[in-house]
Amino acid sequence: MFKWIFFLIFIPLVAKAQLNEVASTEQFVSPNKRLRRENIVREDASLYLSIKQKSGFLAAHRGVMSHLPKEPIFGAEVSIAKRLGAQKEWHVRYKHPYIGVTLYGSTVGNNAILGQAFGTYGFIEFPMNKGKRHQLSGKLGCGVGFITKVFDQETNPKNVAISTHINALICLGIEGHVQLAERHQLIYSFDLSHLSNGSSKVPNLGLNMPNIGLGYAYRLKNEPSSVVLTTQARQPFFRNWKFHLLGILSAKEIFPTSGKKFPIYAVSIMERRLFRPKVGMEIAFDLMSKQSVFNYKGYVPKTQWSIFQIGVYAAYVLPLDHMQIVLGMGTYIKDRYQTDGPLYHRVGMRYQFDNGITANLVLKSHWAKADYIEYGIGYTFKYKQK
Repeated sequence: MFKWIFFLIFIPLVAKAQLNEVASTEQFVSPNKRLRRENIVREDASLYLSIKQKSGFLAAHRGVMSHLPKEPIFGAEVSIAKRLGAQKEWHVRYKHPYIGVTLYGSTVGNNAILGQAFGTYGFIEFPMNKGKRHQLSGKLGCGVGFITKVFDQETNPKNVAISTHINALICLGIEGHVQLAERHQLIYSFDLSHLSNGSSKVPNLGLNMPNIGLGYAYRLKNEPSSVVLTTQARQPFFRNWKFHLLGILSAKEIFPTSGKKFPIYAVSIMERRLFRPKVGMEIAFDLMSKQSVFNYKGYVPKTQWSIFQIGVYAAYVLPLDHMQIVLGMGTYIKDRYQTDGPLYHRVGMRYQFDNGITANLVLKSHWAKADYIEYGIGYTFKYKQK
C-alpha cells in the first residue's frame, strides 16, 4: 500500500518538476543552444519552528491484520524547518523547498498489542505552487522509529505486523502552508506514516497509518540570499555517462519466526548520467547472492552458483545537490528458483561525496513486498564536483 501511495504522489511531482525545468531552460537558453546564459535570483531563506497534531487510523493492508485496528490514532510532531532561499542553484530550481527534522510520537491503533510509536525523521517538501498566502508541498521524510510492543511467540503472538522495536520510519504526504501574518503560518497535512524493518526480521507486514494534521509554525529568523542561475546547452544522450561500482551488504530473516538471519551480498555495475539539474538516469547490471534461497524448497540440492541471481535495472534519479533520490525497476536474467517473480524494484537515496565515494540506502522489493534494505558503498570513476 505504501509503495503505491508513493508512486501516486511522488511521480506527478517529478513530472511537474520536469515541465518547470523545461520552461526555465527555454527562458534562459538562446535559440542556437550554444551559449551559456546566467540569471541572478534573490530569495530570502527562513527558519521555522512548528507543532502539529495528527489523527488517523491503522490501515489493515493484509487480511491477517484485520484484528489489529481497534482505536483511532492520535499523535503529535514538533519540527524545525528551513525554507531554502537562493544559496544554491537547486534551491531555485525546486521552488525553494523546505528541509528539516521532526520529532514524532503517536498511538498506532491498538495500545494493547502494538503500543505506541516514537521517532525522528528528516524531510524535504517540494512546493507545488508559488502562492504568496497559500502554498502546497509534496513531503518526503525518512528516519528511525521505535515501537513499544512487538511480536513475541509467547507474550504477544497476535502482533503479526512488526517484530523489532527499531524500525525505519517514512512519512509521505501533502503539506499546506497558510500565511496568517509575517511570522505566523497555519499548517495542515494529509500524510501516510510507515514503520517497517525491511524484512530484517519476521513478521514484518509493517504499519501503515494515514493521518490528517493541523498545526502552527512560527518564523524564527529570515535572511537574504542570492545565486547565479546558469543554463547550458543540452549534451547528446550518449555523452557524459559516469561509470560507477556499488558494493551491497544486507541480511534478512524468513519464516519461521525467530529463525536464522541470512546474509546478502550484491554488486551493481552501473552507468549514471545527470541530463539536467533535475533529471538523471542510471542503468545497471546487478549481481546478487541471497543466502536465504538455500531454505527455499530445502529438499532441492543447491550450490552458490545455482542461487546466484543476475539482473538488469534502470532508474530515474532525482538529484538534490549531493543527495540523490532513486526510483527504479529491474528484471532477473538469471534466477533459477524464481522465489519472488521476474521483476524487482528499488526506492531510496544515495549521497555523493566530493571524492567520488557514494553512500547507498535503498529498499529492494518485489512490488509491495519488501525484500531487504541495501546498505552500500560505491565509487564513481572520474567524478568531478560541479
